[in-house]
Amino acid sequence: MEDLQRSRPYAVALTGGIGSGKSAVADLFGQHGVGIIDADEVSHALTGPGGAALAPIAARFGSRMLHAAVGLDRAALRELVFADPAARHDLEAILHPMIRTRMQDALAADPGPYALLAIPLLVETGQATLADRVLVVDAPEDLRIERVRRRSGLDGDAVRRIMASQASRAERLAAADDVLDNSGTLADLEPQVERLHQRYLQLAAARGDHPI
Repeated sequence: MEDLQRSRPYAVALTGGIGSGKSAVADLFGQHGVGIIDADEVSHALTGPGGAALAPIAARFGSRMLHAAVGLDRAALRELVFADPAARHDLEAILHPMIRTRMQDALAADPGPYALLAIPLLVETGQATLADRVLVVDAPEDLRIERVRRRSGLDGDAVRRIMASQASRAERLAAADDVLDNSGTLADLEPQVERLHQRYLQLAAARGDHPI
């Protein structure tokens, strides 16, 4: 696609709403030797100590948003951008191009036939053009809420507010080339991942080494 005019591995974008089980799915692909390029990990590197995003964030939001030992004061900035849509837009304008570039570079360097781009906010940020194919991890809303409550201690209303800030389930499914049902157990996921892994190997082989 147009965002990656270079020779690189076949790219599958992995996404899903909070509590859908994206990390479990990524881990299973990783067990097959697939390279996982995680947008959240890239973002944390950019905003950690010495990160490239700290200077422009401080210029826009003030040095009070930074701590020398840990980099970005994530809690303070999160509170600010949730209360101010303009601030959120400005933060995204700083981070998203940097994240995109880092992910493109990591993808170009990946030695495998295909790689997985884990992008939680893929639909919200319009980054589907980074990949050849979109894989959505899906689960019913009530189950997702319960998973997040168990792991984070947040109450149901807090989880629903987070969900409301993300793309809807229907919007994600509309963007999907493949949908992985994660309404069951880890054992239920494994054969689905195995089938998709074989499918992506076939698609990567069919594409060959031609630049996208």
